[in-house]
Amino acid sequence: MFLFDQIAERRIMEAMERGEFDDLEGSGKPLQLDDDRHVPPELRAAYRLLKNAGFVPPEVELRREISRIEDLIAGTQDMAERTKAAQRLSYLTMQLNLARREKVDLRVQETYYQKLHARLSRGDSR
Repeated sequence: MFLFDQIAERRIMEAMERGEFDDLEGSGKPLQLDDDRHVPPELRAAYRLLKNAGFVPPEVELRREISRIEDLIAGTQDMAERTKAAQRLSYLTMQLNLARREKVDLRVQETYYQKLHARLSRGDSR
């Protein structure tokens, strides 16, 4: 062990003996660690920064939307709304399965879907 490590360990042990760590927030509770073993070490800091800023991969956002639609279907009695939600759920599930299989960029597909939906909604056949 390096000299610095020995000094740090000794000071930590002394602080523990004095009880300086006894009343820390979260003491006695399990740590909430993210499992980032699948992320290369050189990218972990960047991924954590993006995650803490609220950015998630498109696949995660897709899973969230699928979950929201499943909740909507379970909670609605309106058959028209239920049918529309089921169609959207079917599309999103297909999109997620396709992305898993082919590693497709979901942001590009979503843009295409939005344009296609807008064109079909207004009856444009160009």
